Order: sequence, then structure tokens, then C-alpha cells
Amino acid sequence: MKIVKNTDKIIQSDKSEITDKQAEEAFRIIIKWIGEDPTREGLTSTPKRVVKAFKEYFKGYGQDYKSALGKTFGDIKGYDDMVLQKNISVSSHCEHHMAPIIGIAHVAYLPGKRIVGLSKLARTVDIFSKRLQTQERLTVQIADALMKGLDAEGVAVTIDATHQCMTMRGIKKEKATTVTNCFLGKFKTDLSYQNRFLRYIADKN
Repeated sequence: MKIVKNTDKIIQSDKSEITDKQAEEAFRIIIKWIGEDPTREGLTSTPKRVVKAFKEYFKGYGQDYKSALGKTFGDIKGYDDMVLQKNISVSSHCEHHMAPIIGIAHVAYLPGKRIVGLSKLARTVDIFSKRLQTQERLTVQIADALMKGLDAEGVAVTIDATHQCMTMRGIKKEKATTVTNCFLGKFKTDLSYQNRFLRYIADKN
């Protein structure tokens, strides 16, 4: 049984007991179930392609945010204001219909004694995005990871996303977007930080 790291816990997964070939056969059955012919020329390799795509879509299950945030830098010359990264692309899948969630995340933190490389903020967003998610949980997971991983004074995360489970099916509201926020530490207790963060991310320049 394979051990997979998920958020800050270690969970056991039976994924190692399922081969790529078995997963491909499952997709072959689904293709037939929707009314198509899985032996048709254009579809013969589709199950293999879908398995490869799923490995990319859900690679976050095999990744640990602690590794991504493990290398920090202490030479910050007394810098104590927020570090904000705007417009981080988000692509995830909802856990209810496995439909895509597409949007952007804005992430800020107030350093304690150390900072982290900017790419690691986007990588943390990716680690939690590449799993079956609700947007609410995704927002909190990113914020909690940055707060713990950086020993930050505060963290703010906003996600603005479109859910294809409601734009392409069901209620079919094509222009609807969902905004979620999570504020921790000083961003929660000091509204001056929170308001400045919200003002910065509203600025399109």
C-alpha cells in the first residue's frame, strides 16, 4: 500500500494496487457507456491519453507543501510588509462532478523572520489545486499551508474562479464566478492589512 502525503497529514492510498492498464479499461468502459465505440480509430488511444492527463490533473496527491516551502531566506534586511503575488492561475476539478474549476488566486503573506522564493507561492497553489476540491477548502488549505510553512505573521488568499459544473451543466450560468477568501493572523485581526490587500488585488494595473 502506497503512502501519500495530503495537506499536513500522511494518508494511505490504494492507488498502487490499480495499474494504468486497469484505469485505461475503466475509461474504455465509460466511452462505451456514453454511446461511443472505443475501437473506433480516433478513440483507440484515448483511454491511455486520459490516464496520462489525469496524472497531471491530480498530481497534487503525490506532492507535499512542506517540501515546496522548505527552503526560505533570512536575509530580509528588516522587511516586515506584505509580500503579494497576484493573478496566479488556478486549474482544479470539483469533487462533486469532476468538472474543471478555472480561475486566479491572489496570495499574500507577512514575513516573520524569513521569506520564500516567489515561485513557491504559485507552487503551493498548484499542489492543492491538483486534487479533487471545493473552492472553499482549496482557499483554506493554501492559507494554512503558507501560515504554517513560512511561520508567517499573517496570510491572505483570494480565489476567483469559474466552475464548469454550473456553467456547462445543471443551472448553466455561463458568466457566474465564485470568490472565496481566507485571512489568517494579522490579516484577520488588523483590518488595515486586509483592506490594503483587497485594494491591491482590485487594482487591475
